[in-house]
Formats: sequence, structure tokens, C-alpha cells
Amino acid sequence: MGIFSQGNGGQKGSPPLIIALLMVAFGLFMYWTHTEENPIIGEKQHISITPEQEIKLGLQAAPEMAAQMGGEVSSNNPKTQVVQSIGKKIISQTQAQKGPWKFQFHLLADPKTINAFALSGGQVFITLGLLNNLQTEAQLAGVLSREIGHVIQRHSAQQMAKGELGKIFVLATGVGTSDPQNSNHGYMGMAIANIVNQMTQLHYSRKDESEADLWGVKLMIEAGYDPHAMIEVLDILEKSAPKGQQPEMLLSHPYPEHRKHQLAAYLKDHPPSSSLTEGKNLKDLFNE
Repeated sequence: MGIFSQGNGGQKGSPPLIIALLMVAFGLFMYWTHTEENPIIGEKQHISITPEQEIKLGLQAAPEMAAQMGGEVSSNNPKTQVVQSIGKKIISQTQAQKGPWKFQFHLLADPKTINAFALSGGQVFITLGLLNNLQTEAQLAGVLSREIGHVIQRHSAQQMAKGELGKIFVLATGVGTSDPQNSNHGYMGMAIANIVNQMTQLHYSRKDESEADLWGVKLMIEAGYDPHAMIEVLDILEKSAPKGQQPEMLLSHPYPEHRKHQLAAYLKDHPPSSSLTEGKNLKDLFNE
């Protein structure tokens, strides 16, 4: 029996399968051949955009992201000035300055949301809700350092490449499982593939978040801050987490307790110098 044979002399079903395989092969070829060496960590990464494009995308998205969280707190506000001052200090005293990214630090006016995030290219945000829950300069440095770590690792750009590959797999599954006699087959195949893709992307997201935590600790140490303050930040996040959380596999971030365990293990294996500092109390800095 030939590879196209269906037992009735026809070729039903096989052409879509071949097309699907070609789609997957094309997607994998594009993913594996589009690589760039990270200028800081020196590793090749599967990325389809340049650092200059990352910077442009981040700058374009920044106003919209700020608008979704109450807008930006004025640059004349003491809290904004402290955020920007500590952010600039971290960049100037760490390997982050070696990259091409243009870091800018934003304080968002949302007093309820406890969050911080970074856009590709160097746009770093922290909400007033999170800042008001921090006590020390080192805690704020920890929050900003881990977001800088996201930028250094080019997580957004890597997620874009993985997301594009995932979409091709989903489409290819829909094509490969299609059946002229039953149109539901292709839709069902695509739906299942889409769920698998979403779970895979969440796995990559959790991995990136854990990686950013470790980068945050490393940058804190370079900048002279006690990295144990990062664990204190995770304590704050754990207390603010909603009750009855979803299973971790359905979340974009690992549970705070798992993140704390990872950092504690890292600091045990890489004990920091006793000369590192918690810095000043943030309330004192805001009043200076």
C-alpha cells in the first residue's frame, strides 16, 4: 500500500498532512535560523527582532500600558524621583549598562494593583500600590533589578518567537487533522493544539520569571544591595496574592513560595558579602 493510498484508490487526508508537515518544518526552520547573540550574557537566543526594534516597540507600548494603570505619577513627585534614581544607579553600577537598551523607569498611579513589569527595550514600570508596600531602598532595588533582568534576557523578544512558532504548530495541527467528510475534525484538532500551546507558553513564562528573579539578585549584589531584600519583596507578594489560587501550571508566574525557595537556595550556594546594604528607609528618601 502506497503512502497516499486510502484503500479506495483515492488520496483523501494525505495532502493536508503533507501540508501540515511542511508548515511545521518551515516554522522550525525560521525559529532555529533566526538567532542573535545576547550582548551581555554572550549566548545565542532564538529571536526574530533586533535590539533597536525592541526599543521602538517598548517606547510605542509604554503610553498605553501607563494609561491602563492610572497614568504616570509626575516626574516632580519625590516617589518618582526615588524610583528613577535607584533605577539609574542599578544601570550605572552593573553589567546592564553594557547592553544597547535604553532604560527608563516609570511610577504608575494605580494605588491598588501590586505589580511591576518591563517592556522590551528597557521600559520598566512599578505601580504605586507595590511601591507603597516596600520599606527599604534594597527592596525597591530588588523589584527594579528583576525587571531589568527581563530586559537583559530579552524575554519579551524570545516569547514573541516562541509564540509565532506555537501559532504555526496550532495551524498545522488544524490542517493535518482536517477531514473533508467531517469539518469538526480540524476544529477539534486545532482546539486541542491551542490548549497545548497555551500551556507550553505558560511554562516558558514561569521559567522566564524564575530567571528574572535570579538576575535581580545578581544585579542587586553588583549595585551593593543586600539580595535578601528580594525575598522580603516576595513575602509582600505572597501576602497580597488572592485566596484560592489556580494551579501553578495555569499561571504565568511560579507561586511566591517557590520563588523564595529558589532564591534562598541560590543565596545559600552563593553567600553574598556582609558589606551589602539594605539602604535607606524609603519614607526617609521620599522626604529628603
